[in-house]
Amino acid sequence: MKTRLKRLLRRLVHASVLERIAISVASLLAAIVVGGVLVFVSGAYASCQAGLNVAGFTFCYNPMQVFYELFFGAIGHPLEGDWALRNYNLAETLAQTTLLIFTGLSFAVAFRAGLFNIGTQGQLIMGSLATAVTVLYASVIVPSGFIGTVVLIPLGLLAGAVAGGLYGAIPGALKAYADANEVITTIMLNFVAGGVAATLLAWQFQDPESTNQQTESIPAYAEIPNVPFLGFSGRWNFSLLALAFAIVCMIGIAWMLSRTAFGYELRTSGVQPEAAAYSGVDEKRMIVGAMTLSGALGGIGGSLWVLMVQGEWITSVPDLGFDGIAVSILAGNSPLGIGASAFLFGLLDSGSQSISTATDVPPELVGILSGLIILFVAMPEFFRMIGGRYVDFEDVQPVQTDGGEPVEGGEDDA
Repeated sequence: MKTRLKRLLRRLVHASVLERIAISVASLLAAIVVGGVLVFVSGAYASCQAGLNVAGFTFCYNPMQVFYELFFGAIGHPLEGDWALRNYNLAETLAQTTLLIFTGLSFAVAFRAGLFNIGTQGQLIMGSLATAVTVLYASVIVPSGFIGTVVLIPLGLLAGAVAGGLYGAIPGALKAYADANEVITTIMLNFVAGGVAATLLAWQFQDPESTNQQTESIPAYAEIPNVPFLGFSGRWNFSLLALAFAIVCMIGIAWMLSRTAFGYELRTSGVQPEAAAYSGVDEKRMIVGAMTLSGALGGIGGSLWVLMVQGEWITSVPDLGFDGIAVSILAGNSPLGIGASAFLFGLLDSGSQSISTATDVPPELVGILSGLIILFVAMPEFFRMIGGRYVDFEDVQPVQTDGGEPVEGGEDDA
């Protein structure tokens, strides 16, 4: 049984890209079937005036309508006659995709270095607060209009990256120099970030004209602008420029990991730390560097949340950092795959809102449905990730001695 399980994991770890795509599609179809049955059966316990009567029971929910809203509602119902490419639902989906690309990259960079950064949420919180405060204070001395846009947006992104990077460096330093488990420290620092940010807000940065816990709104010219003629409406909190920036960063991280000495050392440290140390890689410096870069990416995600979506900092920061973990795992921690994974998550988030609007299915059931799809699709990659890290998958080649014949499956037969 153990040998069979090991062979199965080895097969999963060494699956080709096409095989992994096929597994993901099959998992998605399986999730739709299981989710559809769950929705249909749940309808028997709901109250409605009209439904499908079967064996004396009235089933109130139509699974096909639910999945139609989940996948097509997220992009504005393209099968309907008055569909337009630049619609509100698609803008919501792409905005969520943009933010999740950064939080997914944040987890992926740390993981490729052999580290579990669960603290992207805290790094995002610190980055978003730093962005809002920096832009607000800088807007006093920076001219408004085009100059203000050109100066304040990069400045806000830089502030978010620095704040997130420094906050990510803390668990990195604790790991490198005190051997503190980064999983524990990053989880704890998430709570610390929320408390520190709320305290700073109440102490110095609270909007005096608002009863909500928030900063003042940043100037309109400091928000990420839309692309003229091609962009979405400015009222929908999404900019194609932000999405393009996210894609460039995604490609840049992929290039850094595969084509630079730092990326090679980072990957080697994650796969074979002993070999990396033997080849001269400073293990402690690499841990701190990887966590700093990871935190900076999370901080940039927080910057975009302020500069594109919210327009101010509020205490109820969405859980984009935690979602980024699932986004990265689903993509197999591949920077380029994170784009598709983030789009799926954006699709599910926007589609869930469409279901709540168009059907009577309760939000709790919609959440279970989305979670079920994520679970089914992510689990193969999760097992592949765990298998590749903790199981010895060295290929055993047939051994041929002088005058002898190769012996197949030498390891298992031993």
